Amino acid sequence: MKADQVLSDDLVSRLEGKIPAMAEGAINTAYINALAAGRSVMEVMDGKLVETTADGKHKVIRVAKPKHKVTLGGIIKVHRSS
Repeated sequence: MKADQVLSDDLVSRLEGKIPAMAEGAINTAYINALAAGRSVMEVMDGKLVETTADGKHKVIRVAKPKHKVTLGGIIKVHRSS
């Protein structure tokens, strides 16, 4: 697509609609690649923070406590810690 072309609102909406599926695919790929590289992955399972290793073992680290209660349509401010 040329830089001087203008996207219609309909096209932008359709492209934006694909973002969740693309993000899910990227997350799944990163998960599989991390395990394939012999690394472990932290994830939440049944309300617990769990470390999953490349050999398929799961180690419960602790109960996953929510840090923020979020209302539907609410806004969360994120601050950098570094």
